[in-house]
Amino acid sequence: QVQLVESGGGLVQAGGSLRLSCAASGRTFSNYVMGWFRQAPGKEREFVAAIDWSGVNTYYADSVKGRFTISRDNAKNTVYLQMNSLNPEDTAVYYCAVRDNPVLIRVIDANSAMYHYWGQGTQVTVSS
Repeated sequence: QVQLVESGGGLVQAGGSLRLSCAASGRTFSNYVMGWFRQAPGKEREFVAAIDWSGVNTYYADSVKGRFTISRDNAKNTVYLQMNSLNPEDTAVYYCAVRDNPVLIRVIDANSAMYHYWGQGTQVTVSS
């Protein structure tokens, strides 16, 4: 059974940093794209970042580019999201997800419907 478990969320002041982790089990995800999405109250789930199987190629939403960094450790079946310069607009539940394809395809990567497995989410709250 495939399971994704996010951790690292919490409460942080504006300007601060958090590092989210997503540990995968039940399957080896080294050949698949992994992504992060977020959903704020009353809003639709939105794309944050994605990374290809190798960890070399990444893709970011414009709203987080230059502040967030996605990375992965295939030996640990884990993907990370380093979030710096956080602001209150970043407050949301953050989800990791897996797409059954090894390469990034931007028109697909940002579409949550194209991901096959999801974690339960971790809350990130940024106070002003």
